[in-house]
Amino acid sequence: MRVMLHAHVDTESGNEAIRNGKMPQMMNSVMEQLKPEAAYFFPSMGRRSCMFIFDMQDSSQLPPVAETFFMELGAEVEIVPVMNADDLKKGLESLKTRG
Repeated sequence: MRVMLHAHVDTESGNEAIRNGKMPQMMNSVMEQLKPEAAYFFPSMGRRSCMFIFDMQDSSQLPPVAETFFMELGAEVEIVPVMNADDLKKGLESLKTRG
């Protein structure tokens, strides 16, 4: 299932991760683990934030992904299912057959 992970990084934890060089290592590790179809990095709500769109094959992937952000960066994390335009079209087409 395609999901979006949106993390808001705690400012002090983020500062420390940048100072000690862990931030680039962590982001590289996350990118290798998730193999996202898209990744964005931006300020949001006054904090460093990132967003990854990736295929979550199994719900057991949730703890290792989320805990990295919780434990390493003190981040607030949301993971939600998302669709692209093709997914939406397919879903809406399936409604026609019900009806």
